[in-house]
Amino acid sequence: MSEPRIGIYPGTFDPITLGHADIIRRGAKLVDELIIGVTTNPSKNPMFAPEERMKMVEAEVARLGVENVKVKGFNALLMKFAEHEKAAVIVRGLRAVADFEYEYQMAGMNQQLNSGIETLFLMADVSLQPIASKLVKEIARFGGEISPFVSPAVREQVVARVEEFGRLGEY
Repeated sequence: MSEPRIGIYPGTFDPITLGHADIIRRGAKLVDELIIGVTTNPSKNPMFAPEERMKMVEAEVARLGVENVKVKGFNALLMKFAEHEKAAVIVRGLRAVADFEYEYQMAGMNQQLNSGIETLFLMADVSLQPIASKLVKEIARFGGEISPFVSPAVREQVVARVEEFGRLGEY
């Protein structure tokens, strides 16, 4: 029997959006096991701690009902994490041309680090293409409605966090 085909979908998932969930659902169909790699990235000014994001992602994966998905945290170079997990594929979601330019460069660098691990790009569903975690947080911080972009459970957590630290931009 051959080795299982393992894919990694890395990201900060701060917070996990409906766009992320779409890529998880679709990416899980393409591999035997999909590992959602929740990473730290202090430069993105995270709203949630890594452990909180992992729990959020685990809950969303359970909501999706995908059986072959695991959630793991990592704080290392992506290719080192992929090698450690014996991954054959890195799954990346694309929303727009700007995403492609960045992801294309990253895929090239990753290939230089380990040419045995392929990068697979999945286009986000057209209805979900504008969604970005950064924008979801900004909308929430200014009191806007984020229901079209995240699940109800994630919305509750984001709203609670905004209330904890205070909203911005009052008229």
